Amino acid sequence: METASCSSSSDSTVKPAEQPPDEGVEADKSMLRSDSGSGDDSLDGLPNCAPRCPLTPSLSPRKRTTSQSKSEPPLLRTNKRTIYTAGRPPWYNVTGTTFKEAFVIGLCGGSASGKTTVANKIIEALDVPWVVLLSMDSFYKVLNKEEQELAAKNEYNFDHPDAFDFELLVTVLRKLKKGKSIKVPVYDFTSHGRRKEWKTVYGANVVIFEGILAFANKELLKLLDMKVFVDTDSDIRLIRRLKRDISLRGRDISGIIKQYNKFVKPAFEQYIEPTVQSADIVVPRGGENFVALDLIVQHVHSQLEKRNIWFLSVISSPIDCQPLFT
Repeated sequence: METASCSSSSDSTVKPAEQPPDEGVEADKSMLRSDSGSGDDSLDGLPNCAPRCPLTPSLSPRKRTTSQSKSEPPLLRTNKRTIYTAGRPPWYNVTGTTFKEAFVIGLCGGSASGKTTVANKIIEALDVPWVVLLSMDSFYKVLNKEEQELAAKNEYNFDHPDAFDFELLVTVLRKLKKGKSIKVPVYDFTSHGRRKEWKTVYGANVVIFEGILAFANKELLKLLDMKVFVDTDSDIRLIRRLKRDISLRGRDISGIIKQYNKFVKPAFEQYIEPTVQSADIVVPRGGENFVALDLIVQHVHSQLEKRNIWFLSVISSPIDCQPLFT
C-alpha cells in the first residue's frame, strides 16, 4: 500500500487536488497534542524528529511516495479510498475505516516512584506519532476554603482516594480511548487549586495514564488495556519527593516530612501497594529497568500491529526531518 507524506518529491503522479474528497471523511481542527501539565507531570506528544530509542527493535522499511507540493494536503490512499488526512489524528486503519479504540496503558506506583519517567521512556521507545500522556494529578478535586487552609498547613491528605475527581477522570479517559478530543484541568500545586484555563488534548494511537491511584477505581481498570506497577524503594521515593517539592513546589523540609509520615506513607500501604495485584507487569527500579521497558514496548507494538495502524507512523513521520503539517 502506498501512502503519502508531507515532504515534496517528483515521484508522485497524481496530485491530491485532482482527487475528490471522500464524503465519509470528517474535518478535524488539529493534530497537535497538549504539551504541558502541572508540577512534574505533563501531557506530552512526540517531537517531530525524535530519535528511536535503542530499547525497541527497528521496524521493517516501508515504501513511501510523496505529493508534489508542500501546500497540498497529506493523503492516505487505500485500495478503495483516498482520504485527505489534513493533519488529523490517526483515527483510520489500513482499510481507510476508523479504528475502534486507542491502546491505553495504566501506570501505577507510589509518589515519586518514577511513573512519569517510565511513561516518557515508553513514549520514546514506541516511536508512534500520536501518543497522549494523561496524569492523575490533573484531577485533584477543587478544595473549599477550609480544605485550602488545611493544605497550606500540610494537614490535607492528597493521597487519599477522596482527593481525586474519579467521575471526571473516567469520563475523560473513556473519551480519549474512543479517539475523541477532551478538555483536561490544569492543577497548580503551589496554590492547591485548578487554574482557569483547561488543556485541549486530542485522540491518539496510544494513551498512557499515570497516577498513584491509577488502579484504585473499578471503572478505571476497565479502560486499561495494559496495567504496569512501578515499584521503587521507599527511601528513594522520599528523597525524590524532597527534591521535587522543594525545588518545584516551594515546600519546606519539615512540612514535606510531616506530610509524608502522616499521609503519604500510610496511604501507600493502605490504598496503593495492594493494587499491585491488578498489575500485568511490575517494574522494579522504575525507569532504570530497561528489560521491563523493552517487554512493555514489544507488547504494545504487537497490539498496534493487530489493529492495523502501524502504517500511520509512515504517513505521519517527517522525511529528512521536515516539519509535519499543523
